[in-house]
Amino acid sequence: MRLHLLDLLIIAAYLLSTVFIGLWYRKKARENKDSYLLGGKSLPWYKLGLSDASDMFDISGTMWMVSLCFVYGMKSIWIPWLWPVFNQVFLMMYLSRWLRRSNASTGAEWLATRFGTRGPGVGASHQVVIAFALLSCLGFLAYGFVGLGKFIEIFVPWALVQDYVPFAVAPQYVPHVYGIVFTLFAMFYSIIGGMHSIVLGDIIKYAIMTVACLAIAVIAYLELQGKTLNVPAGWYDPFFGARLDLDWSNIISQVNQKIDEDGYSLFGVFFMMMAFKGVFASLAGPAPNYDMQKILSTRSPEEASKMSGFVSIILLPIRYSLIVGLTILGLLYYNQMNLVGPTGVLDFERILPETINKFLPVGLMGLVLTGLLGAFMGTFSGTVNAAQAYIVNDIYLKYVRPDATTKEVISLNYVVGVVVVAVGVLLGFIAKDVNSVLQWIVSALYGGYIAANVLKWHWWRFNATGFFWGMLTGIVSALIFTRFFEGVEFLYYFPVLFALSLTGSIVGTYLAPPTDETVLKTFYRNVRPWGFWGPINDLVVAEDPAFQPNCNFRLNMFNVVLGIIAQLCLTILPMYLLLSQHVPLLITVAILAVVVLILKKTWWNRLAEY
Repeated sequence: MRLHLLDLLIIAAYLLSTVFIGLWYRKKARENKDSYLLGGKSLPWYKLGLSDASDMFDISGTMWMVSLCFVYGMKSIWIPWLWPVFNQVFLMMYLSRWLRRSNASTGAEWLATRFGTRGPGVGASHQVVIAFALLSCLGFLAYGFVGLGKFIEIFVPWALVQDYVPFAVAPQYVPHVYGIVFTLFAMFYSIIGGMHSIVLGDIIKYAIMTVACLAIAVIAYLELQGKTLNVPAGWYDPFFGARLDLDWSNIISQVNQKIDEDGYSLFGVFFMMMAFKGVFASLAGPAPNYDMQKILSTRSPEEASKMSGFVSIILLPIRYSLIVGLTILGLLYYNQMNLVGPTGVLDFERILPETINKFLPVGLMGLVLTGLLGAFMGTFSGTVNAAQAYIVNDIYLKYVRPDATTKEVISLNYVVGVVVVAVGVLLGFIAKDVNSVLQWIVSALYGGYIAANVLKWHWWRFNATGFFWGMLTGIVSALIFTRFFEGVEFLYYFPVLFALSLTGSIVGTYLAPPTDETVLKTFYRNVRPWGFWGPINDLVVAEDPAFQPNCNFRLNMFNVVLGIIAQLCLTILPMYLLLSQHVPLLITVAILAVVVLILKKTWWNRLAEY
């Protein structure tokens, strides 16, 4: 273990500060339900944006992305489209405004603004979205828990602490023991202080991570001077053809095996399937997790859009400075690293912790570890908060005790938070690795979410019964598919899954009458979506001839395309900078400047118009 006293003191100071933050905001969080779950909808957009970006800067995802950058080089910028990362652009351009106009507290509560509170399928649609939200939250908790344990294990080998632990632990469960310890801190400050403490904790963590990322970037840049990375032809090129064509045979032969296991060799087909799935996933809007909760916590629809746009600006350059910096160090000193995991298998997700452990100086190592631990805790606490919101707001207050007192609601939030964390940790024990949890979330669970949630925004006739059957068909089909397909294989079958879910949505819709006209008119006036709303638009215009429908579809899509280009520029800019690719860097900066100037006129200046 290379941790020194200074490193340990920095980590300890951060952990104690999270306890203090939770206690500091305990009284404010107990004022009422909205103060606890949504920060009273009083927090400014830039603070919520920092918090949201901080939550996305997680250990598990960063470990995965460093391994991708190591193996695929510049082409790795496309692979996170699996999530898809560009959903943030759709939110920025219009969907965050649409969502925030509901003034709801959770995604399930939002459904009442779209389908009403009574009628066929309303109860079932409410219940299925709660089930989806909780499965999603628990999946993310397991995902973060597994990644954290693997990360800590590199720095604190079990041999150093096993004599002080009163029970035996099998090698494969060592990461889980470490995960539990740090999970307790995250659980404390998020459960005690609610959204206020989560946001402040995230801002502090983001500041630490920024310093750490830039320090690593500088170290990697200086180490690379006068040296050449031993990588295959095409590694520096972000563009691709039908095949990946990266051959590591004469460099690190095991990397070719990873490429085969990942299934990305036919990169052209893989990219098209990612883009197809990603566009529809983005049109569906945010999934009911911490991202949605931050949007619902903003002060206004315009601030919701600003917050979503701010996330990419402050997240991508800083995060990729860390990713490419660690990749450079990993490639330069690959032979000095131990990438074999406890089970004896080569694990490229160990590149991040191994690089940090071997090459960072005292003090900086403590700062980096603190930032990455904070990244885990931010993601974990935000997810716990979202799960609490659904259980307390959409189950207990709706079905059990609608007249519960504020004290009772806050106390229940404490209990629910502990239970949710316990279940998430249990799922983490069951999960095989970080990537297996990631694939289950983005493939199976989200694969069943998309069709019904696209239709809810864009088709007036779509009703609660259609939503229920679309969600149920999609999720059940996805879970069945995961029994036969894994990873990228599942992505290739996504169109079939989408078609099944879409069929369930449409058939279910026509099994019941349309949603009540009053509900639809109110929703249409308030949210002002574009799409197939002709009959409702006619009714609204008949009542209010001055009403102007939303005709900004083309403008929104134009801005989305520009936003995705800007997002790619923000991603690859630090990579070109640290790798001293000067000409591509200048071209990237020029493209980014032009896009920003256009978006200033077509998006920022017109936020209040649509």
